[in-house]
Amino acid sequence: MAKPRLLNLDAFAKTVEDAKVRTASGGLITVGCILVVLMLIMNEWIDYRTIAIRPELVVDRDRSKKLDINIDVSFPNMPCDLLTLDIMDVSGDLQADLLKSGFQKYRLNPDGEQLDGGEFIINQDIKDLITTNDPNYCGSCYGAISQEGNDQKKLEDKVCCNTCESVKAAYAQVAWAFYDGKDIEQCEKSGYVEQINQRLDEGCRIKGTVEINRLAGNLHFAPGSSLTIPGKHVHDMSLYYKHENRFNFDHEINHFSFGPDPHEGREIEMVKNTKNDVVTSTHPLDGHKVIKNEKNHLFSYYLKVVATRYEFLNGNTLETNQFSSTYHDRPLQGGKDEDHPHTLHARGGIPSLFFYFDISPLKVINREQYLKSLSSFLLGACSAVGGVLTMGYALDRTVWTANKMLKQKKDT
Repeated sequence: MAKPRLLNLDAFAKTVEDAKVRTASGGLITVGCILVVLMLIMNEWIDYRTIAIRPELVVDRDRSKKLDINIDVSFPNMPCDLLTLDIMDVSGDLQADLLKSGFQKYRLNPDGEQLDGGEFIINQDIKDLITTNDPNYCGSCYGAISQEGNDQKKLEDKVCCNTCESVKAAYAQVAWAFYDGKDIEQCEKSGYVEQINQRLDEGCRIKGTVEINRLAGNLHFAPGSSLTIPGKHVHDMSLYYKHENRFNFDHEINHFSFGPDPHEGREIEMVKNTKNDVVTSTHPLDGHKVIKNEKNHLFSYYLKVVATRYEFLNGNTLETNQFSSTYHDRPLQGGKDEDHPHTLHARGGIPSLFFYFDISPLKVINREQYLKSLSSFLLGACSAVGGVLTMGYALDRTVWTANKMLKQKKDT
């Protein structure tokens, strides 16, 4: 009877039972091999089920969209009436006096505790205070704006400053010192002068969101009304310097972030990863507090912002922004640094708090992926079995040969 042709292809030739030699050392090595194989396969299984975040760097194609900045900063030694917030970017766009709209201003006592029942005061401190109810009243602008010819004009055509705020704006346009509005009729009658002098020893907490272009620029808190003249952006520092022992820009950053704000309970806070953990981005400036007790001091933060998206295996995505921060402060008079004698500070500037931001043209995409695919797991498991058995076979042959040689020497 002819043998099947497949017999010639059998790579796993068998030995007969009578030709096998079993030893105790071989059994011990076999048990060890089984334990090692089980351990390696378990490790392969753990790797197969492990989820990792794999980053990818791409060009940010959403740079035409606006970007939100979420701000929550406390100033223990600056009253709300004196603070101004402006934003400038490299394109030349200026958003001036932003605290007059869309921001919450909260008064703090000298101990940093909130006043007025613990609720935020929205726009209450900067609204126009009416000087009089006389419909024919036309207030003086005190020379800041020309009112020549008002006597021959109808009321609706006259140039008037009927409120303290309008006089203050007129002074800012010509860069005149306004101080606290004393001796200005509109400010005296509306109670502005009394109000601002009662609050000189208070602090202020600013909270809100502002929208910016995705361009490099700066956001800054400074004292007094702001004015932009050709080639320069200035502030009315008259009231700030009127009181020598009051006011400084010591601050505490309660929260600072770019993009959707998880602190406001928006959708970003509910994004979960594959393990159903709530995912939020980190904010390196949160809780940062600076106390210098220096009136003429400039505080600066340099921020590098990178757009970031997380893609999870469960289908959820999270659009956010990461940023790094570098802090620097210096006295306005410049000169040598007391802590670093070889460092010279620049001279000039105004007492203020600056945030310089630089928006990266790149975007980071973090994708959740398993460390290994099913085929990689199977390949790793087979490799573990084959490798361990091969090493076990070599070890067994070595031990068996050594024992055989020792027995031959004894017999001789």
